[in-house]
Amino acid sequence: MSILFSEKTKTFHLYNEKISYIMTVLPNGHMGQLYFGRRVHHKEDFSYLLERVSHPMTACVFDDDDSFSLEHTRQEYGVYGTTDFRHPAVEILQENGSRLSNFVYTGHEMMAGKPKLPGLPATYTEQPEEAETLVVRLKDELTGIVLELFYTIFAEGGILTRSVRYTNEGNESVQITRAMSLCLDLPDHEYEWLQFSGAWARERHMKVRRLESGIQAVDSIRGNSSHEQNPFIVLKRPTADEEQGEVIGFSLIYSGNFLAQAQVDAFDTTRVLLGIHPFGFSWKLEARASFQTPEAVMVYSHEGLGDMSRTFHRLYQRRLARGYWRDRERTILNNNWEATYFDFTEDRLVEIAKKAKDCGVELFVLDDGWFGARRNDQAGLGDWIANKKLLPEGIAGLSEKIEALGMGFGLWFEPEMTNPDSDLYRTHPDWILETPGRHASLGRHQHALDFSRPEVVDSIYKMMAKILSEAKISYIKWDMNRSITECYSRVLPADRQGEVFHRYILGVYELYERLTSEFPQVLFESCASGGGRFDPGLLYYAPQGWASDDSDAVERLKIQHGTSFCYPISSIGSHVSVSPNHQVYRETPLHTRANVAYFGTFGYELDLNKLTEAEQEQVKEQICFMKKYRKLLQFGSFYRLSSPFDGDGNVSAWMTVSEDRREAVLGWYRILSHANRPCSRLRLSGLDETLCYCITEDGQEREGVYYGDELMNVGLVTTEGAAKEVALGEKGGCDFDSRIFVLKAEG
Repeated sequence: MSILFSEKTKTFHLYNEKISYIMTVLPNGHMGQLYFGRRVHHKEDFSYLLERVSHPMTACVFDDDDSFSLEHTRQEYGVYGTTDFRHPAVEILQENGSRLSNFVYTGHEMMAGKPKLPGLPATYTEQPEEAETLVVRLKDELTGIVLELFYTIFAEGGILTRSVRYTNEGNESVQITRAMSLCLDLPDHEYEWLQFSGAWARERHMKVRRLESGIQAVDSIRGNSSHEQNPFIVLKRPTADEEQGEVIGFSLIYSGNFLAQAQVDAFDTTRVLLGIHPFGFSWKLEARASFQTPEAVMVYSHEGLGDMSRTFHRLYQRRLARGYWRDRERTILNNNWEATYFDFTEDRLVEIAKKAKDCGVELFVLDDGWFGARRNDQAGLGDWIANKKLLPEGIAGLSEKIEALGMGFGLWFEPEMTNPDSDLYRTHPDWILETPGRHASLGRHQHALDFSRPEVVDSIYKMMAKILSEAKISYIKWDMNRSITECYSRVLPADRQGEVFHRYILGVYELYERLTSEFPQVLFESCASGGGRFDPGLLYYAPQGWASDDSDAVERLKIQHGTSFCYPISSIGSHVSVSPNHQVYRETPLHTRANVAYFGTFGYELDLNKLTEAEQEQVKEQICFMKKYRKLLQFGSFYRLSSPFDGDGNVSAWMTVSEDRREAVLGWYRILSHANRPCSRLRLSGLDETLCYCITEDGQEREGVYYGDELMNVGLVTTEGAAKEVALGEKGGCDFDSRIFVLKAEG
């Protein structure tokens, strides 16, 4: 058993080979947090970890005991107002106007495996022995509200998942105004805070700062997890790095408004909160009704950031992503968007697809512009019927032509949106999110449909399912190109308008669930103007996501590096696009564009007909390389070796290693070339110390063999030829250069 309960001390100990999580019932019946960290031996009594100290000028729970104040007690699910003055995990507005609650332990249940969360994405188990779940039941007797705190500890890795279910066993309805998925009180604040921030085209840039007194937070109130922030943070000890030291990663499996917050109090303890953002949120909980929070995942490691990331990768790749494509190598595709934008005909599309097929591409994707009156981004959204002027035989006819070439066919949708210039909007102008009497703002010339309404979701489902049923489609790119404004639903009463943001995301999840269940072999890729909704919630339905609309190889180094802290390489949509790049207008070598894109799903975002013959031959070589190594690249263990966020960021490197550690692929990238450069070495990771490796560099075999311990401790020599004056005919370096190394063990 991985969960032990001491009846005498009312203490729970959740543990596996990596971690221990210890909590107890406090003297007032609330749940208290005692320890979370590296595995410790079990014993019956951990009560010494409940530090009770008398602090001056403190409000206390018991009149005759000035050593017990919730303000100075580490808790499992803190409540504001009854001697705890920190931001709470829960707040419930009652009919009399009170917001106080008193949740007292009434019992618990343990079970093998992991229960599903109704209507929400979450991690799962396939065999009961993979995990064990504890459900702690708390009740507020005055209101009859019951909290069930769910804790699942997986058998392998430092993983603990948490969520909360609210049930109203009282007779009066209440308004839940704050319902966090996770509350963790830590005994000190000696951490650095890592967040992954940005904007459109520069998502998930790593930011690092020390925790200080007060509040640090990242959040989104845009209706989507956002380009600006990601529902993932890390706390690490200041001395921790990629290979050693204590780190805790916090990830929310949710795609809507979120809050991730750390509050350091006057006594240097730290409270971490993670869940649905309370701003603008409320949920009317009627008598006998329940509300389920999204799942939060905590990963602890004493072996550094790299081990934490690989733990997230394994969990999200194998026990969050689902279905036919979960364990399969991703198809190499060619998307027409940056090749044609809206300017295409069927003949032009087939011409692009033929060249892609000649080069070895396996899937052709038709992006925006194929439906309704959609000849620009100002019309047609919501009219999911093929434009017969462009496609005389519709999507079915085009898909058959592509399949006849020996390729799969993929299609773009943006199902959550509509343009004012569309038949859908003209027929159902009341289906958009807008506030009565207020101006309805446009984003990219479009409105967000009210996905909190089942009839809206059902209508979109029928249009999409019809196309998927009639055509030969093996891939869907699901886009979402604006954040939500004027968030108001015409069909909900005033006291339920605080539910709309959450109900919208539940509607998105429902549509995904229906389509992925009915068409299980279709590969879904999520997109939201690129990386605006790159989060664990969508990985449950779409095992890969378009990481960013910015396809420039240099910009992608930071984007993909930051993304890798939480998300597996098999989930990162990455393409080779045209040069000069359409986002930053930078010219980069074709080999570097591919060398970056290899570490993801891989594909092309251009018209290969426009490349020179030499470039087309290079593309063929790239595709052959990816097909040979894509299982290793997408499903191997990933190691970050050199960060584009460190120092001047001029050199970056990362690598993937096979499970048996006999094979590895290493990507090395240098932004700007400098005159008379010094010699350089790169220390590798993840290899077997005892094995000898042969190394090829850009397809050319290096002389000699190298032991794993040699490569990890001495390093791989990466000194460039241009460290001296280049002789006539000798190859030197260039700006935006890169190399690919393949390591294979002898024997």
